Amino acid sequence: MGIAGAVLQAKKIELGLRGFGILPRIFVFKGRLFESSFKFNSDTFIEIKIRYNQYMKIPNLQHNSIRICFVIPKAYPLFNPSVPGVFGGSEVDMYQMGIELALDRDFSVSFIVADYGQPDEEEQNGIRIIKSLDFTQNSLTGARKVWRSLQSADADIYIMKTLSPGVPLTAYYCRKYQKAFTYRTANEQECDGSLLKEHFFLGRAFAWALRKAQVIFTQNQKDTENLKQSLGLRGVAIPNGHPLPEYVDIEREIILWSGRSAQIKRPDLIFALARLAPRERFVMICQEAFGEGGYEALVREAEGIGNLEFLPRVGFHQIDAYFQRAKVLVNTSDSEGFPNTFIQACTWATPILSLHVNPDGFLDRHQCGKCAEGDWELFVRMLTELAEPEAQKQYGQNARRYVEEHHDIKKIIEEYKRIFRELVQKKI
Repeated sequence: MGIAGAVLQAKKIELGLRGFGILPRIFVFKGRLFESSFKFNSDTFIEIKIRYNQYMKIPNLQHNSIRICFVIPKAYPLFNPSVPGVFGGSEVDMYQMGIELALDRDFSVSFIVADYGQPDEEEQNGIRIIKSLDFTQNSLTGARKVWRSLQSADADIYIMKTLSPGVPLTAYYCRKYQKAFTYRTANEQECDGSLLKEHFFLGRAFAWALRKAQVIFTQNQKDTENLKQSLGLRGVAIPNGHPLPEYVDIEREIILWSGRSAQIKRPDLIFALARLAPRERFVMICQEAFGEGGYEALVREAEGIGNLEFLPRVGFHQIDAYFQRAKVLVNTSDSEGFPNTFIQACTWATPILSLHVNPDGFLDRHQCGKCAEGDWELFVRMLTELAEPEAQKQYGQNARRYVEEHHDIKKIIEEYKRIFRELVQKKI
């Protein structure tokens, strides 16, 4: 219904309600805010003026809904692809979850994001997007802005993912105002205790925050076990969820690497692999990692490799085309949780070749690809094997079947909803 139609119906409603003196000056109709005024004319008829106010905001029309706030500062470029900005698998995971959760009228969803020059608040797909810290400002100013954004969100449950000073800050806020704090682990290091050794002060603040969390979500069973062993904390393993478009097979012509330039991802190793497989065509999609140097050196080295195409950025909504064209997805990371690129590869029936990462051994158990367990020479041989048409087809079909069974966002979100409802009902 257009605005004009809504106004006409609103007039009828107002005429009835005004007769009983119960219509407020500002009222809601069809999910929009209207302002009304009235006066008696000379013929004693009521003259009513109603206008739609596009600037007024309705914080939460669904008064009985469960309010969930995702505190994910780098997620804004996913909502607005025209904004340049680096995001990773954690942002994608939370974005997918928030989009799906917002489809349920029992939940009211907000995101706290960083300052990318956007308005203070926006709404997209039923999600309230709240601007907070500016990465270029000092930490104290950033903390104040995040705190104000947490207050503005006024959620029942706050959820975060990825280590940052914002994690203990948000945990403290939730403790102070009796809100539910939840955390989703981003990688293996957050669970096995190695993070505490690498980041002495922040690691301990992070551990304190995890102990205050009502629920800790992990990406796989191994992370759950490591969390229990290292910190004595219980985790709930829920796989990353993705929407699953209909599969369409096209010609496969590239070996794909996709990720950020972070050292833990070992982007330099794809150069060595490309040199050892000169007959294959490699595509490297590599965003510059925030706060890490060496990106210019990576770009220069990539330019000197004839069978490698380097792309600094591909929009999230355009990247599927590269997975569709890939013979194999290559992962060179030292450590991960459950990479979203693995799910994207499986979605498009693309086999996975991993140097180290194999969460819960799924590559072997479901025959979605191969893991070299850190053996470089084996890794190189495995690429040759997986790139063969018959192997690519067989492993690819297995991968698609696996993702349909284990990572369909429509199924995954129901587990989150159950836990969120129990949190609000104080059953957890």
